[in-house]
Amino acid sequence: MKSFVLGITLLFTTAYSYTIQANEMDTVTIKTQSVAGDVYMLEGAGGNIGVLATPDGLLLVDDQFKPLADKIESAMQSIVDKPLKYIVNTHFHGDHTGSNSYFSHHAPIFAHHNVRKRLSSKSDHDHAALPVVTYENGITIHLSDETIELSHYPSGHTDGDTVVYFKKANVLHMGDLFFQGRFPFIDLNNGGSVKGYLANAKSILSTFPSTTKIIPGHGNLTDMNGLKDLIAMLEFSISRVEKAVANKLSLEQVIKQGIGEKYKSLDWNFITEEKWLTTLYTDLK
Repeated sequence: MKSFVLGITLLFTTAYSYTIQANEMDTVTIKTQSVAGDVYMLEGAGGNIGVLATPDGLLLVDDQFKPLADKIESAMQSIVDKPLKYIVNTHFHGDHTGSNSYFSHHAPIFAHHNVRKRLSSKSDHDHAALPVVTYENGITIHLSDETIELSHYPSGHTDGDTVVYFKKANVLHMGDLFFQGRFPFIDLNNGGSVKGYLANAKSILSTFPSTTKIIPGHGNLTDMNGLKDLIAMLEFSISRVEKAVANKLSLEQVIKQGIGEKYKSLDWNFITEEKWLTTLYTDLK
């Protein structure tokens, strides 16, 4: 069972990168979307990027893949032609940290302790890609008239997740603690937890204003209503599989039973319905 889930991890962290490479990075375009205030969302290949663009400089949240670094930089500069001041990694996966080694020559990288730990544990890691400012619970950055609050949430997507709150703009970048409109990837081999993921989502819902706009790690720009939908799906999924485990159903039987009609549409190419059920069953059993 563990090897199956490891396969999911490898699929997401390496095969996804390979797929993008195979499709040629030079065909990827970076789409810029205004969110609120001085905060923008960039979409390209990999995790969604957050950008704070102020008269005093730029702050970058996640940076996708290294071959896209020039395009990401151009997209930021097209918003405001100012220097990059700070970089934040929401977690360690390559589709969120791939351009670290490029941007680290311009600005320091902030992340949870475990992000540096996991990136540095890779035998082929680039020292320039490692965060240089790490923290346990969180840290606050001040840039221009914006306050940026970095908060660590434990045992959710990974063991190093950070959410980034732009206080004045009232925008939250949740990293991969939020896959909007699709089943989430929960990295059980790197500190992730199904119930931890749910607990974090509930905590975030109760912590931030109801009017907060949310940049998810993957998917469309959303809000607290979207987060409520995620929580409802997680609660339904956990309850369904816990009942199956209590009734001593096998993984094969759980997969055959399926997730139910309401959430079948959240199936996508990396976390299919079968893989989502496998993650639930593995962790809850």
